[in-house]
Amino acid sequence: MKTFKKTLLPSIAASLCYTATLCAGTNTVASDTDSKDMVCIPYVFSTDSTGFSGGVGVIKKGLFQPQTTTIATLFYGTKQDIVTNGQPDTANFSGGFIGLFDYKIPGTNRVLLSISGLKSYFPKARYYLYNHTNDSKEDQYIESSGNEDFVFATLKYVLPFGDGLDNPEGLYTLKRGFAVGRENDGGGVPFVTGRTSLGLTGFYEHYTFDNYLLGTPHSSDGLKKWDTNGIRFFIDHDNTDYDLNPSRGYQFRIQYSKDFGWGDSKQSWDFLEFKYNHYIDLPTFSFTKQNVLAMSFWTGYSFSWDKEKTFNHGITDHRPPPWEGARLGGIFRMRGYNTDRFSDKAVAYGTAEYRAILDWNPFRKNDYIPVAVDWLQLVGFVEAGRVNDTYNFDLLKDMKYDVGVSLRAMAAHVPVRLDVAYSNEGVNFWVMVFQPFDF
Repeated sequence: MKTFKKTLLPSIAASLCYTATLCAGTNTVASDTDSKDMVCIPYVFSTDSTGFSGGVGVIKKGLFQPQTTTIATLFYGTKQDIVTNGQPDTANFSGGFIGLFDYKIPGTNRVLLSISGLKSYFPKARYYLYNHTNDSKEDQYIESSGNEDFVFATLKYVLPFGDGLDNPEGLYTLKRGFAVGRENDGGGVPFVTGRTSLGLTGFYEHYTFDNYLLGTPHSSDGLKKWDTNGIRFFIDHDNTDYDLNPSRGYQFRIQYSKDFGWGDSKQSWDFLEFKYNHYIDLPTFSFTKQNVLAMSFWTGYSFSWDKEKTFNHGITDHRPPPWEGARLGGIFRMRGYNTDRFSDKAVAYGTAEYRAILDWNPFRKNDYIPVAVDWLQLVGFVEAGRVNDTYNFDLLKDMKYDVGVSLRAMAAHVPVRLDVAYSNEGVNFWVMVFQPFDF
């Protein structure tokens, strides 16, 4: 049985970048406690890639402007025994993350800026650089210490209809697509068509591989680093009742990512993707406060990837890095498989979760718990997905499957989850913040 996998901290950072919207209205099933301007959260964890590690995170609301959220964390791990280029060595997991989200550009009411960055070093990071297709073998991976760093900057324009049309503050404080019930009954009635946004994200990602010597076990075969930079263009629409834990409504996003090959980029590439989430509020039981059927579909295609030509170090022409593009496996999609276990030109993925918030909560307003735990959620899920070299009906054949259960908690106004997933390659445990459909 495998234990907690790589990508805990990069995934936390990515999720914080993408979904740090803690200023939304609250209700009984969303949050039973008053919000705080600043929360300090210590944490510890152990993963295959990091060893035993810990850190401290700070979440600050209202820095510079009332609607902003600022997040920062530092982390460090114990010394790990590793093998680099065939020689024994030691290394420590370390790094930090900082981000400022939803800063309103002065002189505008609808243009928001979010910027964030991660600097980290992993003792044992695992990558599927060369053997990654739907038919590849699990043990054909690269394992190396190295840096995993990124900087993201997003400008988003909220279109002038839907939430907040006559009240700019509604851009940040109203529930998306639903009126907030004054009686805090966990409900609300539809009154607008939701919120639609246009945006672009500039990105820079820097990955290094210390175990690169040709012929040594699990080396990158001469590849020492992979840098990528570019722009993502997106349009998204959100008509759900609550950002952090939706119970009804839908969301969708269309996004195109392009690395133009500028600067120190490894090579140019592109990727077009579409995601749709849907939530159905179900009748409750005597022991639950909320039951929801949550479903998600994601698909995408890389037009640039030319599998007939090789660039260098065995990397095919104009393919996205293994942590970008059409990929499956890890904490967000196909949790029964290793991180970025499968990647190719095309991808199709679907999942369904049954989420039940329990009446039982021994941690609510507990003086011995350092943060408020508003609710506990029990989840069962099933996933199916496939990568392929062409975008056709073969994506629906020989799909990969997994099933799992999850225990989640709203802790300090942040959903925290422990997912356990089973596939034909074993059992994986994942620890993460925020619901998986946010990505």
